[in-house]
Amino acid sequence: MRQSIALLICILFLTVSQAQQKRPVAPIDFYRLQNISDPQLSPDGKWVVYTLSTVDTVKDKRNRDLWMISWDGKDNVQLTNGPGNESLARFSPDGKYISFTASRESDDDKEEKKSQVYLLDRRGGEAKKLTDVKGDIEDYIWKPDGSGILLVMKDPDYSDTGKTKIRTPYVMDRYQFKQDYEGYLDNRKTHFYYFDIKSKKLDTLTKGNFNETNPSFSPDGNTIAFVSNRTPDPDKNENTEIYTMEVKADAPMKKITSWPGNDINPQWSPDGKWIAYLQSSSDKPFTMYGENYLAVVSKDGGDARLLSKQTDRPVRNPRWSNDGKSISVLMEDDRQCNVILFDVPSGQMTRITEGNKSFAELETQNGNWVTTMSDPKTPLEIYALEKNNLRRLTTVQDSFLAPLQLATVEGFKSKSKDGTIVSGLLYRPANAVAGQKLPLILFIHGGPVAQDEFEFDLTRQIYASAGYAVAAVNYRGSSGRGIAFTQSIFGDWGNKEVMDIIGAANYLIKEGIADENNMGIAGWSYGGISTNYTIASDQRFKAAVSGAGSSLQLSMYGSDEYINQYENELGVPWKNLDKWLKVSYPFLHADRIKTPTLFMASQNDFNVPVVGAEQMYQALRSLGVPTELVIYPNQNHGLVVPSYIKFRYEKHIGWFNKYLKANQKTF
Repeated sequence: MRQSIALLICILFLTVSQAQQKRPVAPIDFYRLQNISDPQLSPDGKWVVYTLSTVDTVKDKRNRDLWMISWDGKDNVQLTNGPGNESLARFSPDGKYISFTASRESDDDKEEKKSQVYLLDRRGGEAKKLTDVKGDIEDYIWKPDGSGILLVMKDPDYSDTGKTKIRTPYVMDRYQFKQDYEGYLDNRKTHFYYFDIKSKKLDTLTKGNFNETNPSFSPDGNTIAFVSNRTPDPDKNENTEIYTMEVKADAPMKKITSWPGNDINPQWSPDGKWIAYLQSSSDKPFTMYGENYLAVVSKDGGDARLLSKQTDRPVRNPRWSNDGKSISVLMEDDRQCNVILFDVPSGQMTRITEGNKSFAELETQNGNWVTTMSDPKTPLEIYALEKNNLRRLTTVQDSFLAPLQLATVEGFKSKSKDGTIVSGLLYRPANAVAGQKLPLILFIHGGPVAQDEFEFDLTRQIYASAGYAVAAVNYRGSSGRGIAFTQSIFGDWGNKEVMDIIGAANYLIKEGIADENNMGIAGWSYGGISTNYTIASDQRFKAAVSGAGSSLQLSMYGSDEYINQYENELGVPWKNLDKWLKVSYPFLHADRIKTPTLFMASQNDFNVPVVGAEQMYQALRSLGVPTELVIYPNQNHGLVVPSYIKFRYEKHIGWFNKYLKANQKTF
């Protein structure tokens, strides 16, 4: 008896000791988090190849390698290990090879400028370069019989000429002439090319003044379905349609759909008679404030059936079942994203998964289904989906989670002053004392058409671990709550979103969670824009961090990539100046802002140009409001340099500590 008690005490001591060894999440943990993506099943359904991204702290960049895991999860094999950043791994139809794209060092060049397709024999050996093309390979798919691959390739860029390598001047004549990551836009187009594996011959299938993307082979391999906008000026609308054509050079194209909005992602049924795709809810030239429906149409065209319209929720990733009787999708629904099945003949919907989870990808082969999923306590992992049950395949994140003491995560709902119910997520430090009010950070998502979900969120975990209550708010304009909820901010920015953000703050104060005298707000992109709107509307916030935001919206016309949105949503400034000035109120009323604000922007951002942050920084600096400006060199809208991302976390915490925790150390 005494031995049993002693053993129990020992076990209890070890358990407590192990718990005490865990530590809060810190900015440096970003370096340790691995990103898993793009799972692809082998044709026999027995293996899954996937991409694993890790941080190389020496080179200060991410590195992508390919791994393969068996269906039972027992064998996990690294396939590549180099600086080539492999991606788009796909099994050949016979399952003997794995293809992928990469830019790899050659004898002639220190590094290839263009990605090529490589082929890796699963029986062993080095990967061999399959293609040697001059255009940019954006995507590729295997022909079902394995005899060739269809390349989606952008026209070559001949702007760098001569020995000096000095770029020729930009000459533009397009309605939309700039795009983040791409830069200034020329008239190069994206077309299809067929590469024969045996002969290495490359045939041009499409050409001309339009883009062709998103191809899908029919089961017999004779026809492809694809997406194209063939209106007179595709820059002025989002009217993409589904087309089909034979896999022959200059074959005629057949238009399958005729919706004035957006049709994308065609997927052939196993018998080749039907095409599933996604159709936008909006029939307008600009479709952002809407959602995608699951649609099915005959391969010959005609009226489409909208299987998911009645759900009033956005869907993506349509995949046919092996027998062709049903289609599974991922559906957003009020902070969740789950796997949903639609019966094709009846349209009946069945929830395959439920609960507070976030599924990111969905693939199938030979009757087996694979997906990636995360929840508030676990970053993305790969799971097998068997008879509506999840079975975890990878354990990539175990080592990341092992030393960490995570913040607690719970859902909440608040009421805005006009009575609207808004959903949110609350993160609290793991060691938070019950009943004790905490300094609050409202961290606002971008988009605006997106939603914060019950998923692992490293950013909010880091800020909560620094001693803050951190709230995510799915303000009006977010997805997952129906079309009316999303469309409610159309042409009326900075009104209902701010009402919802302030309503969430008031709720957390009333519940005794947030300290009203120590509230901060932050966000990136539309989250930064919303931050600016909020601090110009409510002076209770003692600190703010506005990333990649803008306020003088009038100055964004012609300087960012959203010309189609602006003219469809706000109208042209010379005819609708009042509306443009109304949505520019944070800058035009900057003297109302009393919140110390840190502004951040990326030097090469064409999504929300750096001038948006510079203008607000200058205004607050001139007004004597405490402010700083951080510019990330040579970055686009999303930061990719690991040290910059870590620095951003540290600057956020330092700024909030300075103004919400005056006696704590700042960075």
